[in-house]
Amino acid sequence: MNAYRWSELHTGLAHSFSVQLTPAMMQDFLHLSGDTNPLHLDATFAKAAGFPDVVAYGMLTSALYSRMVGVYLPGRFCLLHGIQVDFSNPAYVGDWLTVKGEIAHLNDAFRRIEIKASIEKGEQVISKAKIRVGLNER
Repeated sequence: MNAYRWSELHTGLAHSFSVQLTPAMMQDFLHLSGDTNPLHLDATFAKAAGFPDVVAYGMLTSALYSRMVGVYLPGRFCLLHGIQVDFSNPAYVGDWLTVKGEIAHLNDAFRRIEIKASIEKGEQVISKAKIRVGLNER
C-alpha cells in the first residue's frame, strides 16, 4: 500500500494495476448488492440480448477505482470525496482488466486531488472516471 504525503504528489503521477474478474467476485457482488438482473446471472438471457455471456456488474468493476485511490494513488491517507464514472463497454468473467489512474489536478488550499482514471481490457476502454479524493496525513 502506498502512503503518499502531500509534498510527494504532483500532476502526472500515475499508477496502474491489473485484476482478473472471477465468478467469486460476481457472486460476492450479487450477495452484497442484491442485483438479480438476469443480464448478470443468466447466460441464455445475456446471449438473447446480444452479449456473448453474462455481463459483469458495472459497479463491481467500478469498485476497482476504490482500490486505485485507497491502495495506490494516493493510498493510505486518502478519503474518497466523489466519483463520476462513464461506462463504454461491458466486461465479462475471465477478463483481465487494467485500472489506470493519474493525478490531473492538486488543490493545495483544500488538499484535494483530482484523478483521471480508466479501466481497460486490452485496447478496449470499459469505463472512465473522474475521482476526487482528500488527503489527511495526520
